[in-house]
Amino acid sequence: MDNASTLLIEIGTEELPPKSLKRLADSFADTLAQKLMAAQLIETADQVARYAAPRRLAVSVNQVAQRQPDQQLERRGPAVKAAWDEAGAPTKATLGFARSCGVEPQDLETLSTDKGEWLTYRNLQPGKMAVDLVPTMVLEAVRQLPIDRRMRWGAGDGEFVRPVHWLVALLGSEVVDFDLFGIRSGRNSRGHRFHANHDICLADADSYLGALRDAHVVADYAERQDLIVAQAETLAKGVGGSVVLEPALLDEVTSLVEWPQAVLGNFDDEFLQVPAEALIASMGDHQKYFHLLDDEQRLLAHFITISNLDSPDSSLIVAGNQRVLRARLADAQFFWENDCKRSLRQLAAGLSAVVFQQKLGTLADKSERLTRLLKVILTAVDSELDVQLSEDAAVLCKADLLSDMVGEFPALQGMMGQYYARADGLDDAVGEAIREHYLPRFAGDELPKTVLGAALALADRVDTLVGIFAIGAIPSGDKDPFGLRRAALGVLRIQLEFGLDLQLFPLLEEAVAGLPEALQDNALAGRVNNFVSDRYRGYAESAGYAHDEIEAVLAVKPSRLLDAQGRLQAVQQFRSNPAAASLAAANKRVANILNKSAENVTGDVDAELLVEPEEQVLYQALQVCEQAVLPIIADRDYLAVCQQLAGLREVVDGFFDAVMVMADDKQLRDNRLALLRQMRELFLQVADFSCLQG
Repeated sequence: MDNASTLLIEIGTEELPPKSLKRLADSFADTLAQKLMAAQLIETADQVARYAAPRRLAVSVNQVAQRQPDQQLERRGPAVKAAWDEAGAPTKATLGFARSCGVEPQDLETLSTDKGEWLTYRNLQPGKMAVDLVPTMVLEAVRQLPIDRRMRWGAGDGEFVRPVHWLVALLGSEVVDFDLFGIRSGRNSRGHRFHANHDICLADADSYLGALRDAHVVADYAERQDLIVAQAETLAKGVGGSVVLEPALLDEVTSLVEWPQAVLGNFDDEFLQVPAEALIASMGDHQKYFHLLDDEQRLLAHFITISNLDSPDSSLIVAGNQRVLRARLADAQFFWENDCKRSLRQLAAGLSAVVFQQKLGTLADKSERLTRLLKVILTAVDSELDVQLSEDAAVLCKADLLSDMVGEFPALQGMMGQYYARADGLDDAVGEAIREHYLPRFAGDELPKTVLGAALALADRVDTLVGIFAIGAIPSGDKDPFGLRRAALGVLRIQLEFGLDLQLFPLLEEAVAGLPEALQDNALAGRVNNFVSDRYRGYAESAGYAHDEIEAVLAVKPSRLLDAQGRLQAVQQFRSNPAAASLAAANKRVANILNKSAENVTGDVDAELLVEPEEQVLYQALQVCEQAVLPIIADRDYLAVCQQLAGLREVVDGFFDAVMVMADDKQLRDNRLALLRQMRELFLQVADFSCLQG
């Protein structure tokens, strides 16, 4: 673009919430990009760079036009035939249209189209200057920021995520003049709070990154994160370890510093006697430190923290962080040693005093329901697990919720239960099930690896789904306080991906029977089953299956999710068969005929009444096909069934070409309808192929 310049907008604030910084920066940049493109000041969103640091949100846009292009505007008015009266004077419609355009009726033009002639007004609207448009765009982008809680400060009435202290707005070297939260825009940014706590005068928008870097601020979020990663990995290699940079923690730390300086610290080896997960939680959750592992993935007695200071004596920073961490780790050590003084069974005894949900009782009540459901599940999947092991897992799986460690670090639930089970000398299978029954915790999370863990995880989610549905707390819109959508996805994944093969509906009925009598409802299991089925649709679509393929399978109401998945795979593969489209069309035609028929077709086909050769051939082909597919269906080899059904294509097409189904003779008509019903029922052994679109 000619006369294009770089646009820079920076909002300077108090320290922004670190867990929200990336989201705020992305929203600010994306909204501005959309508005600049809509105003034809830039061509693509690729021209927009987003910057974010603890005390600033900024956007830099290159090649911004100084002025919008002129626009040829055209407004259509009344039809010509209604524009003038018999005397040739303008009608009220014409006068009103001309007045709204700011011209006289005789200044209007005529537009001819294939639908008639219309009065029209054309004018060339000069483009507006960018400096006049940008302020409104910035204000709108600020209003649209995803801020959970806005705050006020000072005497003004403006609301933002944190108090605003400065505002930079430059188009090239020119200040874009406007007011935001009582702050007048200018060219002065601010340096690092400690290293350069003074105004930074920017000569132009292009000097932004360099000027801030000179003032100890790395404004580019991605660059700052890359620095943290490189520094941390270098320090870890120096002590023969590898640093674990968990993405969420890495993002949070990146959002906390402007001038990252990685520092290596140590802690006493004695703390390594505490479960590693507890130490890692102390370092990460409380201190925002990264932990290190050796080549065998064991925790090392080192940590890395990211300082926001370039200190001449880093030993002082190391000593301070080590002192604080020692107190944290000492707390974790105390929790561990204190918890080990009580067995899991002693902890479980306290579950009767902890309310799970007011109407659903205590955690002890939930554990009893899990014991019942777990037995049903293990029986359904023909598990040979020891009964006592499964009962121990169900009774003890929630016990660690009463431990000091989980009270301090809720994310360690299940993990600590496994450690306590091991300390109590319980079978490893019990400890593994306690840990695994919380899996998967979120979409894409790992699944249980043991049958007992998977079965207990399924029982827990089924009990929660049925119980919360029973009290009427059903998810709506984006509100799902009990995480029922996540629980339903867990039910799906445990059955489909782990391979826990059982009928879901009877299990839901069993869960309903275990609820307090006042909450039991005959329709409850059906409602929960429908909820899970709806989640299955989304699950299958995300796996690449087409909507009509999913509906074709769900239409036959498979009782097992693994069975439904097998049918779905077969239908998807069958669509590539040349016979698929023809047979789908035939099934649709058969379904329509049977639905519209006034006759109630219940009897079998009478071979003596098959008078046309084509219906005789179809009947014989169906008999042969039925005998062939019965053993294949029993083995759930649905693709092989589909391949057998594909062989019916020619005889089905021949039947519809030559035979009048709705014959005048009632006996012939009923017999032919029975033949079609037999054919449809054969196809329904796999799916309702009439649901498939062309």
